[in-house]
Amino acid sequence: MTRHLPGLVLLAAAAGCSSSPSPVLPPAPLPVLEAPARVERLWSLQVGEGASDKYLRLRPVFDGTTGWAVDHAGVLAAFDTTTGRLLWERALEREVAGALTLHRGRLLLGTSQGEVLAVDAGDGRILWQAAVSSEVLAPPRVAGETVVVRTGDGRLYGLAWADGSRRWVYDRSTPALSLRGTSAPLVWQGIIVAGFDSGRLVALTANDGTVLWEVPVGVPRGRTELERMVDVDADPVVRDDLVYAVSYQGRVVCVELASGRLLWVREMSAYAGIAVDPYRVFVADAEGTVWALDRFNGSTLWKQAALARRMLTGPALVEGHIVVGDFAGYLHWLRRDDGRLVARARMDGLAAGDGDDDDSGAEVPRYTRTYNILVPPLPLRDALLAYDRRGVLAAWRLAGQ
Repeated sequence: MTRHLPGLVLLAAAAGCSSSPSPVLPPAPLPVLEAPARVERLWSLQVGEGASDKYLRLRPVFDGTTGWAVDHAGVLAAFDTTTGRLLWERALEREVAGALTLHRGRLLLGTSQGEVLAVDAGDGRILWQAAVSSEVLAPPRVAGETVVVRTGDGRLYGLAWADGSRRWVYDRSTPALSLRGTSAPLVWQGIIVAGFDSGRLVALTANDGTVLWEVPVGVPRGRTELERMVDVDADPVVRDDLVYAVSYQGRVVCVELASGRLLWVREMSAYAGIAVDPYRVFVADAEGTVWALDRFNGSTLWKQAALARRMLTGPALVEGHIVVGDFAGYLHWLRRDDGRLVARARMDGLAAGDGDDDDSGAEVPRYTRTYNILVPPLPLRDALLAYDRRGVLAAWRLAGQ
C-alpha cells in the first residue's frame, strides 16, 4: 500500500535527510517591503471547517458573480463573488477530499471514500455518484461527454457525463512512498494529459483512454524511498499546444502536446503548482524560491528567494503580478517582470504568536497546521480569492487597480 507524506511533514523530512548536520532550518521571516502597495480586503466568508487538520487542496470555483466552495466534511456553499454574501449551503454528507470542477451547470468532486459526485450547481442536489478504487484528491475534469478522474492509487477513470457509468480505466502502478496529493488531469482538444507518482506524464485519448505518449518528468534517484519520490503533483498547464509540467525532486519540462517530444527541461523540485503567461513559466519550488523561466527555452529570467521554506502555494496570475500564499496565512504579490515583492496581506482572524507576530519579520515563525493556505489563489477579475485551511474564504485586491 502506498504511504503518503503531507506537505508540512515532507519539508521537515527532506531537510532532515540532507547531508548537513545542522537542525531543520526554520521558515524565513517576512521580508521587509520598501514602500509596499496597499491591499484591500473586499470581503470574507467562513465555509464550514475548511480542510481542518487534513492536507486537502479544496480550491473554490466561480462563474461570473457566483462561486462555490466546499469543506472536508461536505459542506457545499454558493456565494456571491462580488459581495461575499452566502447564497446557500448544503450538506453533502460525504467526507470530501478533492476540489471542485464546474462544467455545464454541474459541480464535480471526489470523496475520501472513493466516490465521484455530480452536483447541481443551482441548489447542491446530488445528480449521480460513481464508485472508484480509492480517494479522489484532485478535481475531476470533463472532456466532451467523459468525466476524467484521477484516484490516489494511480488510476485514471473515464466516466460518462450523463450518469457516471464507467467507460474506461487506465492503471498505473504507484511507488511505495509518495506525497499527499495528486495533480488534476489536463484536458485539451480531446487529449488528456495526466501526471503520476512515478514521475511520468501520460497523454491519452478522451473517448477510450488509449495511450498516445508518455514522458519522464522526474527520474527516481537515490537509495531510500524518500530520495526516490518524483511525484507529479502540480497540475500540468497547456499554452499554444505546449504542455508544461513539474515534479517533486525532478524537473520542469516543456512537451509538445501532439507528439510528446520534450522541447526543454530544467532541474527543479516542486509540487504546489505552476503558472504560464505568454512569455514565462512561474514556479514556486519545494524550498520556497519563486522562479520565472523563459517559456520557450527554460532559461532563468529571475528568482525570488526571500520566502524560503514558507510552504508556498503555486502561483496565480493577477494583472501584472503573481501571487502566492504561505503556511502562516499570508499572501505575497510579486511583480511578473522582475520578481520584486511589492505587497502582502494576511487572511483575517489570526492570533499573534501563531505565525509571524507582525509585518516587521522580527519573529521567526514556527510551522503550524492552523492557518496554512494550501491551494493557489484564484484570479477573480482584477482581484483574487484565497481559501485557507480553516475555511476562511476572502477576496483581495491591490489598491488602485
